[in-house]
Amino acid sequence: MALWMVKCALSLKPEEEVRKLQLIGGSTYTLSLPKRWVEEMRLKRGSLISLVQQKGGSLLILPKELERTEEPPHAALDVLFSDHPDTVVRKIISTYLIGYNLIQIRAREQRLTSNQRNAIKNFVRRKLVGTEIVDDSPSLLTLQVLLSYPELSVENALRRMCIIAASMHRDAITSLKEMNENLAQDIVTMDDEVDRFSFYIIRQLKAAVQNEKILEEIGLSTARDCLGYRLITKTVERVADHAVKIAQNVLMLTNPLARETFQEIYGMSSYADSVLNDAVKSLFKQDFRLADNVVERAKKITSLERRAIAAIPKETQAEEASSLRLIIESIRRIAEYTSDIAEIVLNLTIEDAIGT
Repeated sequence: MALWMVKCALSLKPEEEVRKLQLIGGSTYTLSLPKRWVEEMRLKRGSLISLVQQKGGSLLILPKELERTEEPPHAALDVLFSDHPDTVVRKIISTYLIGYNLIQIRAREQRLTSNQRNAIKNFVRRKLVGTEIVDDSPSLLTLQVLLSYPELSVENALRRMCIIAASMHRDAITSLKEMNENLAQDIVTMDDEVDRFSFYIIRQLKAAVQNEKILEEIGLSTARDCLGYRLITKTVERVADHAVKIAQNVLMLTNPLARETFQEIYGMSSYADSVLNDAVKSLFKQDFRLADNVVERAKKITSLERRAIAAIPKETQAEEASSLRLIIESIRRIAEYTSDIAEIVLNLTIEDAIGT
């Protein structure tokens, strides 16, 4: 969509033009539009123009005809019989993330292979929020994104993502305490839900960067917030990944932990969980001081890590000791990612802190 932004600025960008504001009849202000743009938009005398005031004092100028005839973006992916299913899935991820609402996966030859079709269907079901398969034939699969922006805001999606990631971490430690293989397996499966929200949030943020109206619809204030929320989304995803790693290493253990060993690991995990909760709270409350406190508290995790490692009995078998060290390392990484979240919150809220 071609848009023309009229902005007040102290300095001019290369693509900007200066136009003098005119006063007609003592009460009407007018501003001429560049002839090049008018011709490009195929406008003529009497054409309707939509003016939308944006945050920061700018105006969005959009021909009404263009606004009415805009269609949801769609993409067609041609797939070879020899293409690996993972390659096809990666193409779908890319088209979904950059905002396509209708994605057609077409066989370049006679049909899609059964492996390709199963991979696509499983991926859509497990990973893409608000997406359905609306056309299913041997040579064509059509995906349509049905969820609109206001139905699930970025904040609500991220909040849900944080709750799931924190729960995965706590459940992973419970599975360690109880040597519960079923619970550990459940944690691995829960990672799909985190990925679903991650893909959805990234898709929304990419769209919001290009359209201020979408920015408002998804619940953010400025385009600058998009980068911060993008980094936080990736960080929360990594927290969930390390919860999965803890669960996977629990499955490698064959003997129950010594009481002292578990107490040290549990204490370290509880501390990481506490700072994670406060980091998330600082994000949604936009609390600079709380975020600063989280960054400072997270530094303690290295000393807790040393204590947990020292509590592993010397007689522990090499493979068991290795799995325990990896569990402890993942807890440390979770606390470090928590600090990363808090530092991003500091960047997002610094202007409010300066103003107080």
